[in-house]
Amino acid sequence: MDPAERAQAARARVPRIDPYGFERPEDFDYVAYEEFFSTYLVILTKRAIKWSKLLKGSGGVRKSVTVKRYVRKGIPLEHRARVWMAVSGAQAQMDQNPGYYHRLLEGESSSSLEEAIRTDLNRTFPDNVMFRKTADPCLQKTLYNVLLAYGLHNQDVGYCQGMNFIAGYLILITKNEEESFWLLDALVGRILPENIFRARKPVHDDHQQAPGELPSHAAGTELSAQAPGTRCHSSLPECTLHQFLPCCSCCKYLKSRHSM
Repeated sequence: MDPAERAQAARARVPRIDPYGFERPEDFDYVAYEEFFSTYLVILTKRAIKWSKLLKGSGGVRKSVTVKRYVRKGIPLEHRARVWMAVSGAQAQMDQNPGYYHRLLEGESSSSLEEAIRTDLNRTFPDNVMFRKTADPCLQKTLYNVLLAYGLHNQDVGYCQGMNFIAGYLILITKNEEESFWLLDALVGRILPENIFRARKPVHDDHQQAPGELPSHAAGTELSAQAPGTRCHSSLPECTLHQFLPCCSCCKYLKSRHSM
């Protein structure tokens, strides 16, 4: 089989859209991908079996040397949401504050916050079929809700450019709106470097109080009197996103266990 035929055969076997909903680019090397994955699949299968045994039952994810080692090697997609929720502390926050996320969305909002978020919706993962308006369901609505709720929840940050990509990625992994909100809270409030999203100058100045009450420590930062719709002039660089997204939800856990 000549190279052209091999490429055509590989293209027919490998889905054009990856498991996360991203379209593969036109110059994607299907042959190289298939060759690599045929070998790597053995490793992924062994890893998935180990994780399934570790997570068997309803005891949850308990911090241990074993979990630390497994996390460093990679968490299978089917277990990623559960493990991220546990090791980041997001699950504990969600359990301790039932209904809080929905109260945020049902309470008083901010028109300027809504406008700032809507501006970035169409810019979020344009190569992902799940975020297109033609998708059914379209994840833009889910993304909007998560970002709006977080902007109301953490008034000191509000909404900043770059948060849409982080929240969008969390939505793709968890497939759960409320879990994505609490993971975003864990990332921005407790895991990512302090002040990375802190607003320098408010873009607008309509002071509103977030609906519902949650202790400031749950947001990971003390709330100021700044409007919940404040949009940062700073944004998270694309390179930083690519560096943080694969590991950001477990880096705090790994750091805390470094001495084990």
